[in-house]
Amino acid sequence: MTVSALFPTFLYRAPLGDPDLVAELERSVRQLAEDDTAGRRWSRDHGYKGYTSYASLNDLPARDPAFADGKRLLDRHVAAFAKEAGFDLGGRRLKLDSLWVNLLRPGGHHSAHLHPHSAVSGTLYVVLPPGAGGLKLEDPRLPMMMAAPLRDGGTHHLVTPEPGEVVLWESWLRHEVVPGTAKSDRISISFNYR
Repeated sequence: MTVSALFPTFLYRAPLGDPDLVAELERSVRQLAEDDTAGRRWSRDHGYKGYTSYASLNDLPARDPAFADGKRLLDRHVAAFAKEAGFDLGGRRLKLDSLWVNLLRPGGHHSAHLHPHSAVSGTLYVVLPPGAGGLKLEDPRLPMMMAAPLRDGGTHHLVTPEPGEVVLWESWLRHEVVPGTAKSDRISISFNYR
């Protein structure tokens, strides 16, 4: 008898590699949350509990040297992930398409979604207070399981990241940020590569 695992779902986790930069990014995110009026307005209008630059700023690596330094490190992580995932890029590299910051207030969450038009998505976790909501990943086979019995491990996997950790996945993987019990802000930087 032969049993093979077909079409695995890859998840990459590694430290960013520069703790001082993570602290600098925290300061930058907090400053953006104060200065970015359009981002605060978008967050309020869309029920985002906290602040995100998702719909307001698309040039953070050009705007702030800390984000430029972070991008250089993220490029390396994404290249390593693409190699491990067996991507045939024809000699090309994946390229940063978008990068935004998230400052979730206590009790905040982000409902399940995916990132169309991208190949790799990920998050750099900057501040994760005790009880902060984790990253919940959905089994991509879930819509096709129909009458399949439950499996060991269920249909979702909860990742509890560490501050300074980079987590990467293929952009089609449905995911969400679950509400937590933290008493202070959860800060992360999310991004897409195409």
